[in-house]
Amino acid sequence: MSLSMIALISMLLMTFSPKRGYGEGGVPTKLDACPASPNCVSSTAEASDAAHYIAPFPPKGTGATSLATLRQIIEAQPRTKIVRSQGNYLRAEFTSLIMRFTDDVEFLFDEQSQTVQVRSASRIGYSDMGANRRRIELLRELYTK
Repeated sequence: MSLSMIALISMLLMTFSPKRGYGEGGVPTKLDACPASPNCVSSTAEASDAAHYIAPFPPKGTGATSLATLRQIIEAQPRTKIVRSQGNYLRAEFTSLIMRFTDDVEFLFDEQSQTVQVRSASRIGYSDMGANRRRIELLRELYTK
């Protein structure tokens, strides 16, 4: 592949990739929107978007306390890996048992609304047959106990 072809592909990927705000130290200040495909749920989607919207998590004290609780819960789940935990942001990878698909799960403590925003999305494919929604509802159940 030529250098100009690589540059063109890189430019296209940057042009069409979701835009995310970043704060100090490169910590995300908002979560990406879900794609049109039904393999993503997010608390930042419009509430009228039944395919993608899922309620945010309530706080458990401060943002740090909320995310520390979520980190413990996630680390106790099978086939998970914490990828980033910094400030009010937590990102984990969940890998499916049989097909070994990886899903990205993100939590962001929103200081303004005093909620934990959440996004769970499949990396590949079109439909996840509700796996991301079920995962977030399981994590919510464990978190609110």
